[in-house]
Amino acid sequence: MPWQTKKTLAVLALATGISAAPVALSHLDSEQFPQSYRQSLYAILGANMGPMAAMVKGEIPWDDERFAGFAEDLATATSLDFMRGFPKGSEGGTTRAKPGIWENMDDFESKLEDLRGAADELAAAAKGGDKKAIMMAFQETGGTCKACHDEYKSKDYL
Repeated sequence: MPWQTKKTLAVLALATGISAAPVALSHLDSEQFPQSYRQSLYAILGANMGPMAAMVKGEIPWDDERFAGFAEDLATATSLDFMRGFPKGSEGGTTRAKPGIWENMDDFESKLEDLRGAADELAAAAKGGDKKAIMMAFQETGGTCKACHDEYKSKDYL
């Protein structure tokens, strides 16, 4: 690649990064940081689970490469420090997190570990390309989400 092209691409990448930073940070509420931090993390999970679910249901065309990308991003996102968003005292505010999380933190963290393991297995299955294995791994991953939602997520903001 010619030097001028590399320079142009570097400048474009830098400009994109600088312009995107305020957008990424704009979702964080400084007065309710833990709540907005965890909501941001869960939005990333949903942004990756949603298209995979749509492919599984046949709502959008199946695409092995895209599915594998979403699965890999999901696994990467689950490796982030979710517990930073659940410090003692962050039970209130704008949240759908039920107080039971703080009352039973060990169980909540165990469910998070289940999600991480299932997401890793889903990413591996998606790379393998065996649609039956992918479907089974997706169902397992969705089950870990549901287990936590059933116990620890309110349908409405509290």
